Amino acid sequence: MDAEEFRRRGREMVDYVANYLENIEQRPVYPDVEPGYLRSLIPTEAPLEPDNYDDIIKDVERVIMPGVTHWHSPYFFAYFPAANSYPALLADMLCGAIGCIGFSWASSPVCTELETVMLDWLGKMLNLPEHFIAGTHGHGGGVIQSTASEATLMSLLAARCKAVRRVQASNPEKSEAEILSKLVAYTSEQAHCSVERASLIGGVMMKKVPTDNNYAVGGGMFKKMLEEDKADGLIPFYFCATLGTTASCAFDHITELGPICNKENMWMHIDAAYAGSAFICPEFRPLLNGVEFADSFNFNPHKWLLINFDCSAMWVKKRQDLIGAFKMEPLYLKHENQESGMITDYRHWGIPLGRRFRSLKMWFVFRIYGIQGLQAYIRKQVGLAKEFESLVRADKRFEICAEVIMGLVCFRLKGSNRLNELLLKRITKSREIHLVPCQLSGRFVLRFAICALTTDSRHVQEAWRHITQLTFEILQEPNH
Repeated sequence: MDAEEFRRRGREMVDYVANYLENIEQRPVYPDVEPGYLRSLIPTEAPLEPDNYDDIIKDVERVIMPGVTHWHSPYFFAYFPAANSYPALLADMLCGAIGCIGFSWASSPVCTELETVMLDWLGKMLNLPEHFIAGTHGHGGGVIQSTASEATLMSLLAARCKAVRRVQASNPEKSEAEILSKLVAYTSEQAHCSVERASLIGGVMMKKVPTDNNYAVGGGMFKKMLEEDKADGLIPFYFCATLGTTASCAFDHITELGPICNKENMWMHIDAAYAGSAFICPEFRPLLNGVEFADSFNFNPHKWLLINFDCSAMWVKKRQDLIGAFKMEPLYLKHENQESGMITDYRHWGIPLGRRFRSLKMWFVFRIYGIQGLQAYIRKQVGLAKEFESLVRADKRFEICAEVIMGLVCFRLKGSNRLNELLLKRITKSREIHLVPCQLSGRFVLRFAICALTTDSRHVQEAWRHITQLTFEILQEPNH
């Protein structure tokens, strides 16, 4: 494919993508395929001779689209949003074309510098404490990780390294293995499974703190656990707080938890993967009060801020705590400007050496929408969730299972778990809307998340009509 054909095919692809997104609600949101469906549709080996491009494009509809769960359909209400927008897609196209591997400032200066500035822009949009802003002289700063899971792992590994060094400084006779066996991390019983997974990868013990009636961790229970563990000779070193849990969008009480972590010399990481985007709105910013106590903070603009995957923003209070844990300097990665103190080498801030030019899509989206446009988008989706909540509350057959704060509504049919499981099976089988469940207080609960950029009141109303119609049919059956 030469440049001329690329121009032609590129225009065709832009048209295809625009048509796909413009007409996405006409496609069944959930695919009707069985596991292994794809193998019978394509050859068992790669072609020896080149294929025709037109045939490849035809196969997109024949092979690919039947197996797609359409996350950007306005009838997709599962999990949490996967952000998308035309400016982000255009920026990602340019990112792919530039194709730099930004492991150091020298490998592509703008890849590093724009990332630093975009994380400062975003940090200021969230009104983060000054110590998280890199500026030109700050001790902290931001970095783009692939996912919140990666940010949590990085914070835990950095905390582990810091804890080991601290203990060895006062007890030189203690081996690293001995210290590691005593370290204990903590998180909410409602935290995302990736937090526990980070402890498995990091090789440290993790304990889950019970939550209150609102599914949030408070200071009292946490303090009690710490005292018991210290009495048993353990070394508490890390706590991962959650702002906007996956199951119910609950908010841990970080104004209580932060001072405890600071007093105990524990690293506090805040995971706000979904909810963090909403903190750009002044009315939601109080939910982030207490972030000043944190050592690191993370959320995913690729969930709810119109920036497509992957783009997970992480800030650290002291960059040296992160860099000091992972710094390696082979000769082939050194460059003459690295000792200037003016630049960042992001290879020290994450797991992979290489990194894409992901800040480009932040720059495009922030400029095209502006802060006010992004705020309006968040507020609209919260309003749609409130609209769905009011529909549920008006039907005495249903109940709301957790406070509706942002774009997630947890609800269920009054009755057995089996009844609600049956309702979800019927919803999934119909493929008109897509939901996923969670478990709260031992109850099987349906989650209704406002996800797509194009979701409107009409789609919420249609979804509720569909749910109530299936409910009516189920309740008419002899067994119910």
